[in-house]
Parts: sequence; structure tokens; C-alpha cells
Amino acid sequence: MAIDTVNGSARTSSETFEVANPADGSVIANVPLDGPAEVAATVARVRANQPAWEELGIKGRAQWLFKLRDWIHDHQDEIADTMQLETGKVHGEAAGEAVYLMDLINFYGKKGHKFIGDEKVPAHSPLMKIKKLKVQYRPYPVVGVISPWNFPLVLSLGDAIPALIAGAAVVIKPSEITPIGLGEIVEAWKIEVGGPDIFDVVNGMGETGSALVDEVDYVQFTGSDRTAKKVLAQAAQTLTPVSAELGGKDPMIVLKSANVERAANAATWGAFQNTGQVCISIERLYVEEPVYDEFVERFTQEVRNIKQGMDGREHGMDIGSMTFPPQTQIVEDHVEDARGAGATVVTGGQRGDGPGDWYPPTVLTEVDHSMKVMRDETFGPVVGIMKVRDADEAVRLANDTRYGLAASVFGSKREAEAVARRLEVGTANVNDVLVGFLASDVPMGGWKDSGIGFRHGEYGIKKFVRPESIVISRFGGKREPLYFPYTEKRRQQLRKLSDFFAARDWRRRLGKNR
Repeated sequence: MAIDTVNGSARTSSETFEVANPADGSVIANVPLDGPAEVAATVARVRANQPAWEELGIKGRAQWLFKLRDWIHDHQDEIADTMQLETGKVHGEAAGEAVYLMDLINFYGKKGHKFIGDEKVPAHSPLMKIKKLKVQYRPYPVVGVISPWNFPLVLSLGDAIPALIAGAAVVIKPSEITPIGLGEIVEAWKIEVGGPDIFDVVNGMGETGSALVDEVDYVQFTGSDRTAKKVLAQAAQTLTPVSAELGGKDPMIVLKSANVERAANAATWGAFQNTGQVCISIERLYVEEPVYDEFVERFTQEVRNIKQGMDGREHGMDIGSMTFPPQTQIVEDHVEDARGAGATVVTGGQRGDGPGDWYPPTVLTEVDHSMKVMRDETFGPVVGIMKVRDADEAVRLANDTRYGLAASVFGSKREAEAVARRLEVGTANVNDVLVGFLASDVPMGGWKDSGIGFRHGEYGIKKFVRPESIVISRFGGKREPLYFPYTEKRRQQLRKLSDFFAARDWRRRLGKNR
């Protein structure tokens, strides 16, 4: 019988699963597996406590999240240490997860009332001026978050934070590959912060996630479009709403008016940050012919300068290992498919030796859209570069995909923005990469097969609430004009009022057209 040391509860389980360090393959934890019964019990417990949490109001709930923010701030190094162990990230990237969470708590803690506070709505029709119109926003009682392995905190707590401030209770099912860091923060919420019992985690495989979908009132899913379709089909059985942030095949366009050096530096970070395991990684590059050779030369040199390996708090490396071995197999398959179809491997292209799971930064040229590497999500340290005649061809190729998550365009500001506005994506960065995700003020989400719904901004918290319209009669009286009985006299009176207020010319307002 295993005691659950990951989520801070007294729960016990007879089944466990191993969590390994992908950088060296060593086992770092045995985590109890939560089955459907444990999931149901967890959701029922936080559901029972949710009304009191909602009753605290936005300000009261934010105060609790500010306490969690302070705990995260005081434990940033320890959080990053755990992130490194279970993901294989370098310390600099692992440390970024805590920074993001603190900023998001500050954002929704400050903006929550503006986004979901009670609203007084003026009636557009004079006929409704006799009513007071208000809207209040009530949370879905329990939100279930199913999160992936590439950013274990950003893509779990990043949705839990606005849901909690909105007044919902939250249960997260993290990836079975990376559950430890999240479990430590949930434990801190319960024990060190002493927060209300409205926030928990359940661990396990697909069965655990499926059980969570059945129990909650709203599902936030981040992962592949393949799995999302299963979640959506299951949620449809109970009409449970779902928001889904899915895969990407993000393009970057380099126009002939671009600062080529900046574009090469940005593309290097945008393609290989977190070893390319980012939903908004640059996976396709389209470069206008006049600057193609210069860009490829500069970009390739930057990529060759990337330092790959594991470091500690001394920040000695740029990128770490792959996190999920099956994903490395996909990366290998994409590279070999391209190589076999005539692509040139400029650098990288060969899986690293163990122990651990390593793949080097890889640049391909002479690629086209018949190849997997330019068509399917690679989700690894690989990018293909195509030469294009002009901006029109670049836009056509960039949009030639079933995905539509994010994109980048480099060039003169006016031209690059004009091109960005033609791209079929949820976020378009102009003369930068990835930063759209860090701008909490604006929505982030996917078009096409890249998702349903949005994170961040007003959208990122409003999706967790339901509007309730409250219509209040200003005056009393025994009968309203619309009540029974219908009479000819009342019909004529209502017709005159309707003509006067609905028509937009005096002839019709005065009924002269009849």
C-alpha cells in the first residue's frame, strides 16, 4: 500500500506508477494511481466546499491566491529543481514557470473584478427603461483541468488560477509523466498556505482523466487534437463545456525588409526553447529569396552555438533533454522522412547517446509540404526552412496547415503587421517570437485544429463563469401592458409605442405609412 506523498493528502492506493528523470532515465518517484472512485470522492469533497469559496467574493478569493503567490516566490529555486528532475529542462527554463504563475496571479487578482464583477446594463430600448438590467457571473462549481507534460505548472495552474479567482473549485489531472511539481504546490496550498479545501490533484493515466471528465462541470484540456476529440465526445454525453488548447505547426516568415540578424536570433530561441517542446514553437520557416542565404547562414551558426545538457542553479546550459520518449520517436521519424525525401540536414539530425533521452537542435533545408516535418506537429528540436518568392507565397504556405495556434513575421513594422493580419492563427507576433503567450492582457488560443476557447485576458477567466441576467421592475402595479387579457385597445396602444420607438423615420413613427 503506497502513501500519496505527491498531493499532500492521506489518500492511499495499492497501485502506483513510476516517474523518471528523462535526462538520465533514473526513477525519481512512485506515485499512487487514482482510479474512478478516488476521482469521484475528490470532486465531491471540493464541490461541497465550493459555495463557501464563492461566497468570499473576488477580492477574498484573490487574497488567498496572493498567499500562494508569496509561497511560490519564496520557493522558486526548489520549484525549479523539481521541474528539472521531472522534465529534463535546464534551470533557466525551469525557473520561468514560477515567474509566469506569480504574474498571472497578480493579473487576475487585479483585473478579476473588471472582467467578472457585477454589471449594470443600460437598456437600448426606451420601452425597457422601466427595468433595471444587471448581470452577475456565477462560476461553474467544479472545473477539471487536464494538463500536459511539457510545462507542468504553466499549463495546469495557468488555468487553475483564473478558475479559482472566478469562484470555482478546481481538480487537476496532470500528465503522468510530470506530476511531482504540481503535487508539491497543491500540498503547499493545503498545509503551508492553509487554503480552503477547494483545490486538489488526481494522478493517473487516461482512465483517471476520463473519470474526471465525468465528474466535473467544466473541462479545460491541453494536449493533442487526437485526445481532445475523445474528451469532447465524452463531455458531450453530459453536455459539459470544454475549452481545449491543442497542437501547433507554427510558421515564421522572414521578409526581405527584416533585420536578418534579429530574425535569426529570434528563430533560434523560438524553435529550440524547451528543446522545441512548446505548442507555439517555430517549426516552419519561410524566408524571402533576397535574404534567404544570409538568414540560413546566420541561423545555422546560432543553432550550432546552442549548449545542450543538464545544469543546476548555475545556469550553464541553453536546452535540456527531451521529456517524453515516444515524442522523440516522432521527432526521429519526421527527420528521417524528410531526409529520405531529399531534404538537407544542415545540423543535428541524429539522436543522442544515453543515458537519458536526447535529440540535438536540427535544421533542415530543401524541404516542402509533402514532408511530415512541414505538415505534422513535430514537437521537438527540429525546424525546416523554405525559400519563397514573396510575401504572398509565404502567407499561402504558412496558412497551408490544419493548425492555427501562433505565428511570427519579421520585416519592417508596417509590412510585417500587414502580413501578420493575413495569417490564420490565434496569435501573430511581429518581429518577435513566443511572447504572445506572455502577454496576459490579450487572449491566447488556437484556430482550426489548434483548439477551442482561449487563455488569458478577459476570455481566460470568463470561460469559467456563466452569466445570470437579473431584470428588476422599477415600478409596481397590478398588471403590465403585456399581461393577459389581450384587448384591441391595448393592442393599438402597444402598436403605437412600437412604431414610435422601433421606426427610424418620422413617417413610420407616426404610423403614416398605413
